[in-house]
Amino acid sequence: MITVCGGRKRFIRNIAYDMKVVDLFCGAGGMSLGFKRAGFELVCAVDNWPAALECYKLNFKRHPVKQLDISNWEAVAMELKESKLDIVIGGPPCQDFSDAGLRVEGKRAKLTSCFAHIVATLQPKYFVMENVPRALKSKAYAEAEGIFKNAGYGLTKVILDASLCGVPQARSRFFCIGAKGAPDGFLSDALLFDVGIVPMSVRDYLGDEIDVKYYYRHPRSYARRAIFSIDEPSATIRGCNRPMPETYVRHPADAADPVRHRLRCLTYQERARIQTFPANYKWTGSECNVNQIIGNAVPVNLALFVARHLKEFIESNCVVKVVPQTFSMWLSNSKQLSMAAAGDVISHYRRAAKIGECGSQKEVSLEALQKCSGFKRSGQDARRQMVHACDLRQEYLLYVQNFKKGNQNEGE
Repeated sequence: MITVCGGRKRFIRNIAYDMKVVDLFCGAGGMSLGFKRAGFELVCAVDNWPAALECYKLNFKRHPVKQLDISNWEAVAMELKESKLDIVIGGPPCQDFSDAGLRVEGKRAKLTSCFAHIVATLQPKYFVMENVPRALKSKAYAEAEGIFKNAGYGLTKVILDASLCGVPQARSRFFCIGAKGAPDGFLSDALLFDVGIVPMSVRDYLGDEIDVKYYYRHPRSYARRAIFSIDEPSATIRGCNRPMPETYVRHPADAADPVRHRLRCLTYQERARIQTFPANYKWTGSECNVNQIIGNAVPVNLALFVARHLKEFIESNCVVKVVPQTFSMWLSNSKQLSMAAAGDVISHYRRAAKIGECGSQKEVSLEALQKCSGFKRSGQDARRQMVHACDLRQEYLLYVQNFKKGNQNEGE
């Protein structure tokens, strides 16, 4: 593939395949496998949990796997410095941020800033950091973002629902993706516009591989449902995996009656499959440890989704000094929308594009959309949201048009 940038031809064929990746907090290898499947070269993996590293080593045999304490980030950076890395990926431990935890920032939360210090020291071209959405509002992440910005990285910050990214699981995760010298939000639109419309169910992904229609997933508290159907996305796979107690009382939102159906919890192999690990992935250790390792993992297909879009950015973009804001960044800066609200606008616009049967290169015509039967069948609130999203998109396109005209006038 050849691209033209500034009048010069640049050969960038398969450039991502030559990029060396290290996975910090590698766990069982969900992020590593996603990036490997996208075509990147894994050259090293690091973690400090021996049980997880044993699983990792069984499945990745072509690069070093190191047990290092990442809280000692200076030593880790020194250990990796000779590797000449292009990309650093990793998901710092999330328990101190998660809804399941104590919601108090403990010492593990500081591993987020340790990750940032390693990135700033090694100066890779790109990095990808994954965590729970709550981390975005933490002091540890604020410190990490300052380190990234001071090191010269443009940042894309997105919250992705795994069930819309090829994973049969309702698992929301925050990604901070950095690129040296790129504008903030450089990958936002590519990610948010490519997520699915309909959440993926367990049956969608695994067919009849799981031989029950309903299963028990132990809740954090009995104020929450615990019985799920394979015809919906799984709830977030966690480290806890207990059988249904005999005294369990049906929750109003449960998918089935525990008295009428013989229910079981999922096996660790089934839980790993919902995390989109391949069926032949190897696991070792006690069942308790394996369940914890699987629950902590980044779903393989979610990592692949991010890695694939980063690869496309690397292979097809020339980073230029002056570029218009992406749609999501414009919504944030010009309309003062939060990340979640901007994501909702993009979701409504994508729904309008699907109803209007627009191709990926074609913008939605509001006039044509309102004539579509699918639009007319939608509820009043849905129609209002789609119209509002289309109006905002047209306003954004006018901003882009004026931005480009302004650049042309400056060039003259």
